[in-house]
Amino acid sequence: MDSSHTSERLRASVTALMRATGQTQSDIALALGVDQTQVSRRQTGRAAWTLDDCDRLAAHFGIGVLDLLAGPERARARLPRTRPRGRGQGVPA
Repeated sequence: MDSSHTSERLRASVTALMRATGQTQSDIALALGVDQTQVSRRQTGRAAWTLDDCDRLAAHFGIGVLDLLAGPERARARLPRTRPRGRGQGVPA
C-alpha cells in the first residue's frame, strides 16, 4: 500500500473522529502541542502527519494507532463510550 493512500485514510480518520466528538482543529492542535495552522496543513495534505502525531492522536481519542490508520469507520467504531468532546472534556457517547 502506498503512503499517499495511508495519508488520505489518516486524514479521513481524523476528520471522522473530530466530527464524532465535536472537536475542532484547535482542539486537536492543543492535544498535539502545535498550532491550529499546523493541523490544517496536515489535514489538507500540505504537510504530513508524523508518527508522533499518530501516537498522540490515538491516545487523545482513546483508540489504538492501528485503528486510527485503518480508516474512518474503524476509528469511529473504536472510540470509547466516554470520550473527549471539544476542549478535551469527556462526555458519554
